[in-house]
Amino acid sequence: MHLDTEHPKPERAYREFNLDRPGNIIFVGHHLSTGTQVRCLIRTITLAGAVLEVSPGLEMPSHFFLEILGIHDEIGATMVKREGELVTVSFNMLLNPEFLHHVLRLSFET
Repeated sequence: MHLDTEHPKPERAYREFNLDRPGNIIFVGHHLSTGTQVRCLIRTITLAGAVLEVSPGLEMPSHFFLEILGIHDEIGATMVKREGELVTVSFNMLLNPEFLHHVLRLSFET
């Protein structure tokens, strides 16, 4: 196998939506306590994850809850990759398509 061969595409890809909506990263502490929160900007979102913009000096936890401003649910998330201010996260469970539709609709109303 040559190193320059193209890798196969993932079997399942999710449609990515631009969101540009503020959110909170909620740190998970001892016994799942949720004391520390920091602001972020949710740049894009899919059913499976999101890209967040954070302060470059922020120490990101591996696992946390993501809160989308205006939505009163927290989404369990895991950091996948970080490149400077941009953090790619995977949601611990796929979002319900109706929930994602609600989030997207809300961003158009504000």
